[in-house]
Amino acid sequence: IGNTVLHMLVLQPNKTFACHMYSLILSYDRNKEGPGSLELIPNNDGLTPFKLAGVEGNTVMFQYLMQKRKHNLWSFGPLTTVLYDLTEIDSWAEDQSFLELIVSTKKREARQILDLTPVKELVSLKWNMYGRPYFCFLALFYVLYMVCFTMCCVYRPLKPRTGNKTSSRDNTIYVQKMLQESYMTYEDELRLVGELITVIGAVVILILEIPDILRVGAAKYFGQTILGGPFHIIVITYACMILVTTVMCLTSTTGEVVSMSFALMLGWCNVMYVAQGFQMLGPFTIMIQKMIFGDLMRFCWLMAVVILGFASAFYIIFQTENPENLGQFYNYPMSLFTTFELFLTIIDGPANYDVDLPFMYSVVYFAFAIIATLLMLNLLIAMMGDTHWRVAHERDELWRAQVVATTVMLERKLPRCLWPRSGICGREYGLGDRWYLRVEDRVDPNKHKMMRYTEAFKAQDKDNYDKGLEKLEINRDIPYKKELSALSLSRRTSRTSSHRGWEILRRNT
Repeated sequence: IGNTVLHMLVLQPNKTFACHMYSLILSYDRNKEGPGSLELIPNNDGLTPFKLAGVEGNTVMFQYLMQKRKHNLWSFGPLTTVLYDLTEIDSWAEDQSFLELIVSTKKREARQILDLTPVKELVSLKWNMYGRPYFCFLALFYVLYMVCFTMCCVYRPLKPRTGNKTSSRDNTIYVQKMLQESYMTYEDELRLVGELITVIGAVVILILEIPDILRVGAAKYFGQTILGGPFHIIVITYACMILVTTVMCLTSTTGEVVSMSFALMLGWCNVMYVAQGFQMLGPFTIMIQKMIFGDLMRFCWLMAVVILGFASAFYIIFQTENPENLGQFYNYPMSLFTTFELFLTIIDGPANYDVDLPFMYSVVYFAFAIIATLLMLNLLIAMMGDTHWRVAHERDELWRAQVVATTVMLERKLPRCLWPRSGICGREYGLGDRWYLRVEDRVDPNKHKMMRYTEAFKAQDKDNYDKGLEKLEINRDIPYKKELSALSLSRRTSRTSSHRGWEILRRNT
């Protein structure tokens, strides 16, 4: 019951009341430091009160709980060294990481905790010591890996076509070699090494991604933009396309160019995920994700409907015409592609002035130009501008959350020998087996001086007000006008002294 009440207090809107009641309940806890402590018992979602405060973005309760966990090591003048307990904060030994919970929640208030002590210092320590160097190495390794795969595709084994052309529009002159003919020369053996590296890399990607999907769940793993959800879909699809291409090459199946093209496109697009670790490119990459998976996904449904309708109309119009004179709509797939190009104004409206075009083509093209070019494209630009304005205000905050997510990801996937635990063991200071983060805090003496002045002025105003009340009590028999004059005099005196004190404070500041 006590643990349930603690979780309810974290959700209380009255933060001051919640903190006082929290302390009151814990004062009756018999196992304050042991494993049976009320603060360490999770709810049905696996969240302790501390983690729940982070997920809900309750910064007041979070700071209150952190004040209970800190230990003042020493103080010298304005400098104070504090040890913060990293229990439930550090993701090194946690199955359900506190940092991962913060960046994966949909509440924006939760990301403000990333700027609070000691979370800010812990993330900065992890990222600067291990996260950034490892991520830069990963980015360089991935780019070299994609260059290797691209060179293998560019120099894939081809041979001249021997068969006859099936039609006048057939433009194929080379075909894929059979497996027995593909590895005959030294250049072929060198390409084989690159192909093996590509296949091994695809298998490693699947081995690293599948356990995280099973641990987190597909909906959360692929649906969170900060956790890199869209890029996880891209990289897994890329690895599958590589394996499909390998099977088609081993079985000498034609059509491998389809899977190979998809793999090249997805593999190079995934470089944007690598760019998120750099402050110069990271915020813009996050903004592109927001636009693609926000405005553009909704717009594509409308665009698909318009293109499908007008492409069908264009195909019907030119179905009875000679394709040699105007071949942009000679079959239905080509009509769809041509209409898509017209929609994005990549090409102008096709026309052949040597022949008579159907009258309905002019009517349909006029309606298409009005709806697609003038209306829908400008609507897309306006939507993207609005998204850019909204995301620009929080892009730095989103990038910091992305850094935290990347740090947690690297910490989970790298061996323990490459990523030691951050902080100081409590045994060095007689605090048990818990780990602590040492933070040095500098106290501004001018700030404390101003606070003392403010309290002194408040006390002076209160004394003057009390004196005025005493005068009113003594002179009750004086007429009403004298009472008002005495009250106004005391208030004037109080206001004058207070004004003088605040002038001293402003000059000091």
